[in-house]
Amino acid sequence: MFLVCGEALFDFFSDEGQIAPDASSLSFTAVAGGSPMNVAIGLSRLERQSAFFTGLAQDALGERLRAVLASESVETDFMVEIPGSATTLAMVTLDDNGSPRYVFYNQCGADRMLETAHLPSSLETVHAIHVGSYALAVSPTSETLEALVARERDRCLISLDPNIRLKVEPDVARWRERIDTFAAHAHLIKISDEDLESLYPDRDSEVVIRGWLNDRCPMVIMTRGGEGVTLFTASGSESFTPEVISVVDAVGAGDSFMAALLAWLDEQGLATPEGPGQLTQDQRRDMVEFAMRAAAHTCQQRGPDLPRRHEIMT
Repeated sequence: MFLVCGEALFDFFSDEGQIAPDASSLSFTAVAGGSPMNVAIGLSRLERQSAFFTGLAQDALGERLRAVLASESVETDFMVEIPGSATTLAMVTLDDNGSPRYVFYNQCGADRMLETAHLPSSLETVHAIHVGSYALAVSPTSETLEALVARERDRCLISLDPNIRLKVEPDVARWRERIDTFAAHAHLIKISDEDLESLYPDRDSEVVIRGWLNDRCPMVIMTRGGEGVTLFTASGSESFTPEVISVVDAVGAGDSFMAALLAWLDEQGLATPEGPGQLTQDQRRDMVEFAMRAAAHTCQQRGPDLPRRHEIMT
């Protein structure tokens, strides 16, 4: 089973497009989400067993998050109820390219309040752990997840998707330190070119990525939106170009890509600490093309609608 760790929240999308300045009321559609939660659901939809580890508020929205995950066959027993907390809310707008922009309301968010005392004592049923997004940068959740991956890295595949959210933690130096810390435990890293630009605007992306490559982490994958994907190993890099599609919006596309990477590895029996380093060139191509198809499916839907296994060609 995969254990996905990080935030769970509700994204609020305006139902009215451009809001008139004199509007006295607003209408929104609320969609359960958060990058790690999307990955957990994406894995389940791709017919992989997944569980979710996060802090959960004892409010109506927290109950709804648990119900959504259960309805997607994601194991919820690892979720920890945090008294006195609230469910994080994110207000989402889309730019002209369909890319999302977020404003978060989570100062008392349950997903940022996980402590080391909340860590499960045993993960006998778990063989892979995925961490990502702002849970990596907010305390005490960040330090709790660090303790988890440090404890399990020799037994479980550790995957990392930084998914930077400067609206939640604006300190870029904090993000750099935290990402480097988690990268030191990871066996597989996926990061977008936008995240690299946010973290290191004055450094060459490839130089940064090669600083993460080592014997433990033999592969880093950089996504570049509609321009494709570049996969880096110690011996070089390979670029892949996706099919041209009509994009509705890109919400959840990176999460679809991440879930598909992990699902593909698991289908091949390679979701292990050693697995990413054992891929042949043909296998790397097949894995990335599978993940690009998953991301393209999501880009053609409204919101973070991740594909089911039968919706992606084998």
